[in-house]
Amino acid sequence: MLHHMTSEPEQQIGVGTQDAFQRLWTPHRMAYIQGENKPTGPGADDGCPFCSIPAKSDEDGLVIKRGEQVYAVLNLYPYNGGHLMVVPYRHVADYTDLTVPETAELGELTKQAMTALRAASGAHGFNIGMNQGTVAGAGIAAHLHQHIVPRWGGDTNFMPVVGHTRVLPQLLADTRKMLAEAWPTA
Repeated sequence: MLHHMTSEPEQQIGVGTQDAFQRLWTPHRMAYIQGENKPTGPGADDGCPFCSIPAKSDEDGLVIKRGEQVYAVLNLYPYNGGHLMVVPYRHVADYTDLTVPETAELGELTKQAMTALRAASGAHGFNIGMNQGTVAGAGIAAHLHQHIVPRWGGDTNFMPVVGHTRVLPQLLADTRKMLAEAWPTA
């Protein structure tokens, strides 16, 4: 049992339903919930972060690898440490609108990302996918991006399930540096 906790519910003013859980506060997530870094419209000139990231330095944009058609970048609001995305430079919303070279390089950078994540962090598995459209859960539906989320045995603990909280053990800048150094040369 955790320190200062009993099996009986304790009075916790202001936290909703009484229970025996303590709360971890993650106020930085409120920026995402309130729409920080989200475009104001569907166009490339409507504040699309995926269109503006390539103009930044790798460190400032959290870019891990730049290809000719696509780039790999850390997610600002990760599900797990090392959560990154492969994104086409071109502002395109639908997977079927990618060119053959864009599709090929997106696949190749996905493979390289998996290799780098295994080397840098010992990932046991991955969730890889795209949410196509707002109704499918895309936070930024107007610019296609593929998520690559590393997973480890036992990483589904009580924090995300019960606490609705993600615990990330490393700062994004440090994760970017570690993955960039582990990225395979192809």
